Amino acid sequence: MAAITSAVIAIAGIILGWITIELACKPCLESGREAIDRSLNPDYDPDDQDVDTSSDVRAPLITNHPPDNSDPDPSTAIKSV
Repeated sequence: MAAITSAVIAIAGIILGWITIELACKPCLESGREAIDRSLNPDYDPDDQDVDTSSDVRAPLITNHPPDNSDPDPSTAIKSV
């Protein structure tokens, strides 16, 4: 009878430990499971995702604007110190 009691206590401890980990790490585990589900889905294509156009996620970090060399008053002199 002692072996059965020990086995039941061990199994209950494992179940309670699993529940504790699930509750403590719920946000991380959910996002990981969603990523796994997406990667295993044969119909999932990351290029088909809707991109939020209000944010410039795909905008270049450095834009190459030509310098504005037009001076409205050509008589202004450059001051050097």
